[in-house]
Amino acid sequence: MVYAIEEALRIIDGYQRPSRPFVEVPVRAGVGHGVSEAPRGLLYHRYEIDDDGLISAATIIPPTSQNQAAIENDLARVVSANLALADAELTTLCERVIRNYDPCISCSAHFLTLTVQRE
Repeated sequence: MVYAIEEALRIIDGYQRPSRPFVEVPVRAGVGHGVSEAPRGLLYHRYEIDDDGLISAATIIPPTSQNQAAIENDLARVVSANLALADAELTTLCERVIRNYDPCISCSAHFLTLTVQRE
């Protein structure tokens, strides 16, 4: 990880702005959308460009967030049906439910803080 950070800094520090753009693009305000198929589903992008040609707003919706409502509904059903399990077992089961949706590795590795309150 240290190498990756150092390499990123080296690339940034070594960047030299070109004297002119490779392709001339007239600066104007506008909105652009894009959708591409990613390994885990559709990846949606939306960008707003201001009069100076700068990005004024950006929205990126990855596949995992598109499944969020279904994940939460499944978790509610699984928890309700398995309240008799010990806290550790219930946590493991909830983690499995989320991983069934194949979230990205960062999401699946540290996504869940479960607090079990028993009455």
